[in-house]
Amino acid sequence: MKPCILVVDDQADICSSLQERLILEGYEVRTALDGRKGLWLYHDHAIDLVITDVLMPELDGLEVVRTLRRLSASLPIIVMSGGGSRDLDFLVEAREFGATRTISKPFGLEELVTMVHDLLDPVPHHDAR
Repeated sequence: MKPCILVVDDQADICSSLQERLILEGYEVRTALDGRKGLWLYHDHAIDLVITDVLMPELDGLEVVRTLRRLSASLPIIVMSGGGSRDLDFLVEAREFGATRTISKPFGLEELVTMVHDLLDPVPHHDAR
């Protein structure tokens, strides 16, 4: 069974870019355009990792992290932020609330994919030639 990743970001283009790339990596991907829908999807599906933005309407990413951390101490959560001058503050707060990793926007998709692989496939795969 493929690991399932939940991507929560209020920018639809970011959700679709991440979804397309992560599907190519062999993951199942669900997306939500706000924190409330993200939490609803988390409750409705077996989610193995969450990637969430910080600044969103309805329910921000920090509250999403805080809520998810109460539900699961071991769920890997990656928080991304592109909030300008407050960006670093948001990422520090996200770690304090329980984010496993943080990343600043803009970022390369390869950097995020590597982070996801590290969290979901921590054992390196050796080529059996």
